Parts: sequence; C-alpha cells; structure tokens
Amino acid sequence: MDLVHALQEPLKNALGQATAKVMAEHLDLHTVGDLLHHYPRRYAERGELTRLSDLPLDEHVTVVAQVATARVLKFNAGRGQRLEVTITDGSGQLQLVFFGRGIHKPHKDLLPGTRAMFAGKVSVFNHKTQLAHPAYELLRADAESAAEAVDSWAGALIPIYPATAKLESWKIAKSIDAVLPSAREALDPLPPGLRDGRGLIPLPEALLKIHRPHSKADIATARDRLKWDEAFVLQVALARRRFADAQLPAVARRPRPDGLLDAFDAKLPFELTDGQRTVSGEIFADLATEHPMHRLLQGEVGSGKTMVALRAMLAVVDAGGQAAMLAPTEVLAQQHHRSITEMMGELAEGGMLGGSEHATKVTLLTGSMGAAARRQALLDLVTGEAGIVIGTHALIEDKVQFHDLGLVVVDEQHRFGVEQRDALRGKGKQPPHLLVMTATPIPRTVAMTVFGDLETSVLDQLPAGRSPISSHVVPAQDKPHFLARAWERVREEVENGHQAYVVCPRIGDDEDEKDASPKKGKGKKKSPEAEAEAAAAEAEKRPPLAVLEVAEQLARGPLQGLRVEVLHGRMQPDDKDAVMRRFAAGETHVLVATTVIEVGVNVPNATAMVIMDADRFGVSQLHQLRGRVGRGSAPGLCLLVTDMPEAGPARARLNAVASTLDGFELSRIDLEQRREGDVLGQAQSGVRSSLRMLAVIDDEEIIAAAREEATAVVARDPDLEHLPELRTALDALLDAEREQYLDKG
Repeated sequence: MDLVHALQEPLKNALGQATAKVMAEHLDLHTVGDLLHHYPRRYAERGELTRLSDLPLDEHVTVVAQVATARVLKFNAGRGQRLEVTITDGSGQLQLVFFGRGIHKPHKDLLPGTRAMFAGKVSVFNHKTQLAHPAYELLRADAESAAEAVDSWAGALIPIYPATAKLESWKIAKSIDAVLPSAREALDPLPPGLRDGRGLIPLPEALLKIHRPHSKADIATARDRLKWDEAFVLQVALARRRFADAQLPAVARRPRPDGLLDAFDAKLPFELTDGQRTVSGEIFADLATEHPMHRLLQGEVGSGKTMVALRAMLAVVDAGGQAAMLAPTEVLAQQHHRSITEMMGELAEGGMLGGSEHATKVTLLTGSMGAAARRQALLDLVTGEAGIVIGTHALIEDKVQFHDLGLVVVDEQHRFGVEQRDALRGKGKQPPHLLVMTATPIPRTVAMTVFGDLETSVLDQLPAGRSPISSHVVPAQDKPHFLARAWERVREEVENGHQAYVVCPRIGDDEDEKDASPKKGKGKKKSPEAEAEAAAAEAEKRPPLAVLEVAEQLARGPLQGLRVEVLHGRMQPDDKDAVMRRFAAGETHVLVATTVIEVGVNVPNATAMVIMDADRFGVSQLHQLRGRVGRGSAPGLCLLVTDMPEAGPARARLNAVASTLDGFELSRIDLEQRREGDVLGQAQSGVRSSLRMLAVIDDEEIIAAAREEATAVVARDPDLEHLPELRTALDALLDAEREQYLDKG
C-alpha cells in the first residue's frame, strides 16, 4: 500500500457510504486520517463510572452507569405512558425518560443492576437533570452484542468520543476499529532527533494508544506525542513565514537627529512610561534594519499604544518616508486623526502658516469623505506632502497611491482581515514595515500560535494619571432596586460635572429587528421537558435591549432632564462625528451607544458606564468597553446589568470581569470558557481548526519549546528538503484556507 495514501483513503471505501456520509456531515471527517485524528474526549473505566454529578447542560454526553430503578408511569388519563429509569455512578443520579411506543425495548433491557453506556443531550425537567430518549449500549457479558462491544475495547478503558445525536460514541469506536490498522502506515512528521531527544513515542504507536489504551500511562504518552505534532507542525509553518519575511528587502528608516521626532518629544507635557520607552526602542531597532518589521504591540486599554505608534510614524517621516495608520471604523479613524493632530500641534501643520519647520501634514482618508476633500487627500499622499495618513480600509483601494510608504500601523488587528493587511503591504516601493496594535490582551501562547509570524511587544504599565475603575454586576431581574440605583449613580456623576455612557447590544431600528428577534417556531405542541427547557431559555430569547428604545426610556424616565444622545454604526458619518464632538466637548451628559465606542474613544470626563444585557458581550469586549471610563483624574465606574440567574455561567463571566482589571487574566478566563472559540476572530480559524489535542492555554511549555525547535529546523533547512514527512504534514495543514491565512502574515 502506498504510504501516503493509507491515511488519505476516503472513509466511504473503509466504512461504506452511509456511515461515511454521517461522519462527513456531522463531524467533518472525510478520510481515514481524519477519523484517526478524532480523539476520545475522555475514557470511562469499567470498574468506575463517570461522575453524573457534574454533567454539562445542553451538551451531548456519553456516560457509563448502572440502572438503579425502572418504572412505567401513566399520564394523560392513562392514555400515554413513559418509562423512567434512574441510573447511578456513586457520585450522583441521573434520570432517563422514554415515551410512548419507544418504551418496550428499554423496559426489557434496562433492569436494575444492568450496566450500560448511555448517550443523549442533558436537559433539566422539574429541577432534575435528565436524558430524554437516550441511545444505549449494554455492557453485560451475557448479551451477544454487548460481549462484542466489550471485546472491541482493549483493556479496561472505554474511549468516549466527541459524538452527535446522529452518531453515538460507540458507533465511532466501531468505525475506529475498522481503520485502526492503517495507523501503522502513518507518516511521522517529527524529525527523529527531536523525537528521541524529547522522549516521544512514534506516531503510529501514539495513534494506537490514544484510541485503544491499556493503561492511563498509554493515554498520557500518546497525548504528549500528539500535542507535539500539532504544536510543531504549526510552529514550522510560522517559522517558515518569519524566515521568508526576513529575506524580503525593506528600506531602513532611521530618524534624523534634531528632526520631527526630537521636536515632538521636546514638547511632550509628560514623561513617557518605562514601558513606552522600552517598546519604542524595540520598534526603532526594527525600523533601522533592511528587512520589514513585523511586530505585534499588545497594550492594556489606555496603556498609551497610540503614543508609541505615533513616535514610530514620526521616526519614519523623519527618515523621508510616509506612515499609514489603519483603523477598523470611521469613528475611530476620525478620533485618531483628531488626537494625533492635537498631540502634534504645529508639527502637524506642514505647508501651512504657523507650521513648525519640521512639520508634516496629517491627512484623513475615509470612504465617506466628499469628492473635493478626497481628491486633496489623494494628492497629498502621492506627492508625499502628507507624511502621516490615517484612515479606514478606504486606504487600500487601488486608487490610493503613496509617494514612499515606509510604515503601516494596523489598529485592532482582530477586526482587520488578513487580505487587507496584505493589500496595504503592496503599496510601498518595497514592503513597508508593519506594526499591528491590539488592546485585547492575548495570552503569550496564543500570541505564539496565532500571531506566530509577528514579534511581540507588551505595554503593561498604565501612564500616570489614569484612575481606578470599580465594576459591579447589577442583577436587574433578581433585584430591580439595584437598577434604579444604577441610574441614580449616573445622575450623581453628571451632577458632579462628569458624563456617562450607556451601552446596548442592538440599534433597534427595523432592519436591525429582522436579524435580532428570535425565530418563532410553528405552533407545535411541546413535550413537558421541551417546555421546561424553553422556560429556562426565556431570558435569552428576549431580543437584546436596543439603543433607540433605551435612550427614549431613559430620557423620559430615570434620566429626565439630562441631555441624552445616541450613537450607532448605521448613522451617517457626519452625524456620528457631530455626536462625538458634542460628547467630547461636554455638551451631552449621557451617550447611549452600541459597541461602536468599544475601541479608542477617548473622553477623559466620562466617568460612568452602564452596560445593558452585559451577558450578551464577550469577556474581552466588556473589558474593552470598560476601558472608555476612568481616563481622567476622577475614578471610573462600570455597571454590568443582566437578567441572567445567579447560578449560571453567564453570571460567572460577569463576576470575573467585575473582579479584576487585569486584561491578561480576563483573556485567559475568556479562552478557558470558550476554548479556542472565536476569541480571535475569523482570520485565525484555519489555525484553530487544526488544533485537536493542543489546548492553547494549558500547553504553554510545549508551544514555547516547539517554537524554538521549529525555528532551529527552518534555519537549517528552510525548504525541509531533508524532512519529507514533515513537508507532507505541513502541506496537509496548509490547505487553501490556512495557506491564505499564513501567507497574508
């Protein structure tokens, strides 16, 4: 058998068309190799049972347990009957319910004392955890099929696979049995020296041990090995990317002494923080080299990233080049333009009367500008008159030409498609230097995994003068008087001369309603447990609170007499800018907004923020929003309003946000709760979907070690000529989507 093809064989050849179709549709598994990499989620031991006491709600689970009681109950005046079976594992009990005609077989099979595997979706009915109509597989040696099932698991450990309603764990186990012999043909991507040096077992052995372990030690050695595969192959892809970038030419940009940068530093009214100096030093060193800088600047909300980026841009202008800053929204582009021209003063008035001798021109370019202003901006860019340009992705349109683009600063990377970064790169005579900024703190391992082609700098010190923010959860449903008090606090802040934000998840005009309102089901009768589930989900079903409705209610009710304005993404750019200007000038007391204010909005006099339906936002997003207050000398207040019940996971998330201002800590919580979910946006989906065994947070040491090993391997053999198996694994990782992701850099 051709070595490469043993694992590339389509599942329909190995398992038949019907099973292969279900695997493709429900688990996205298409080849023998895909199935062999569908690892057990955990293992049940014959002698001990899974803990029933902590089953996750609404998830599809597989448990091994023993029947304690079984009884048939009649309802609907004796016309309907249901079978209730209680199973136990020593830690707790779980109720199984079977209805109607489907009760005869389980009634015969599930006698007290019987042990079996059960699979179904966990729900709650009458305050009891239950599985309705679970599938089951008996583990009794005297039933023929059960004897086969037991024999098909080596040793005492039963693998429990990530399953779906259409494909139970034991059916997956049987399919694995059919393809397991192919594991012996698996190509090993790890160089032998690395494998031996790290004491890792060969790949075929790891695959056999992960699916059919004889002991817990088998599972541990297999996991260690499989984690290394994922970490190493990904890090090799990133190391090759860094290596290729290092070969690209770029113009070295060194600021001239006594130039624009020195003039700017001389007029700063405050000292830079040590962190700002250190990071600026790293950036200036990169800019002085003849290959393009690729640096990720992570900074806590309000740590002064814009100042660091501005000094980098001034250094490039000093060196005769131009710098472009890309912002994700027009509001933010206008805000950056305002704050940068204010910080620079006469240094931003190049070519104007009153401009300093070192001055340059700072130009704004957005999609909604009038034709004349746009023509002038484009002219300033192509002639080189404008040293600094700030804009949205309008900057990367074909029509935009630069005189000599030397540096690109991208603000809030996770909102910016990789294609857009790439298009902007093509604007320079040679590739420009690239600085990517994010205020979403990213744990070190995620930075190494997802932004592995960028060097990382971290600003973790807040500049002097930033004030503490206190955060509190307001349970509006349980304690309505807390919400009333929240509006009193807003009034108090305004009476003391300050301003407030109220943030809502939705705008609330008609277009918006169509997407947001829950879909109404057809009027079918629901089973009792479905009704119970529906009641539990009711709080989530209510459409999220909307800016337009909330603003109106506040202006008529608890905030009557205060000047309340709204801001959202569907307003005309000029209107948005006018609203922001009035708020910044202190003319508006309360701004009711969507998350359009999430990043970069800077009004030091705004001290309070009330976030409505706070449970509808992610942890990192709440942290970002909160960073809009406490930007001046007065302390900040952030109130997280929710209708969610105290015991649920949503409240736990909000409590975590209220309890710490450390963004890195929160990003860890966020990632642990959602796993590698969508914390990082779509651009990274390719990398994420390749991680099955590796947990980006827990496996920090493996990722760091794999990065070192990968860098060394690529330095010795950039094209991996001497490592054909690694090359094959890399090609498998870099299918079209991921190739695109990595190549955009």
